[in-house]
Amino acid sequence: MVNGITAAGQAAQMYAADDAAKNTRKTDDNAKASSSKDAVVYEKSSSTDYKTISSMSKSDRAGIVAQLKADADARTSQLKSLVEKMFTKQAGVDLTSKSSWDEMLKAGVFDADTIAQAKKDVADDGYWGADQTSDRILSFASALAGDDKEKMQQMVDAFKKGFSQATKAWGTNLPDLCQNTYKAVMDKFDSWFKDNE
Repeated sequence: MVNGITAAGQAAQMYAADDAAKNTRKTDDNAKASSSKDAVVYEKSSSTDYKTISSMSKSDRAGIVAQLKADADARTSQLKSLVEKMFTKQAGVDLTSKSSWDEMLKAGVFDADTIAQAKKDVADDGYWGADQTSDRILSFASALAGDDKEKMQQMVDAFKKGFSQATKAWGTNLPDLCQNTYKAVMDKFDSWFKDNE
């Protein structure tokens, strides 16, 4: 299994490097052609076509998996930095003690910048919001399963298992954001199966 993941990662890196080179050439050409025009603003598509991802070649899907992993790593690092910054402002917090973490989080003693960034990140249109998170989960599942319905069902089962484990670790029902994300993911899985009948 590890070798399969490593091989997929290597294939994805080669794909990403080739894709980056192509994008650089396109960007250079576009910059020359429109140097006197206003900048173009990229807007994320309002819907993701998981059917397209599912029908891609294995190497293209590996590239998507690698991109999703890299993006998740970068965003997780950003979130970790935000939390670390928040903790460094708390006097007398023992970061090795679970009860200290719980107490601080439940107390809700955060600075204005941390609150603003967290609200932005978990907003409906934020990176950690239900819509974008469910899109990433479905893109990842589609890239791994391809058009194999049995593998996609394994992705559904794994998602449910992970959500159950997270709920158990939390000790009670997860917050509304998590519940909304769960519902969005399950709706998107249902749509994937309907589209692939």
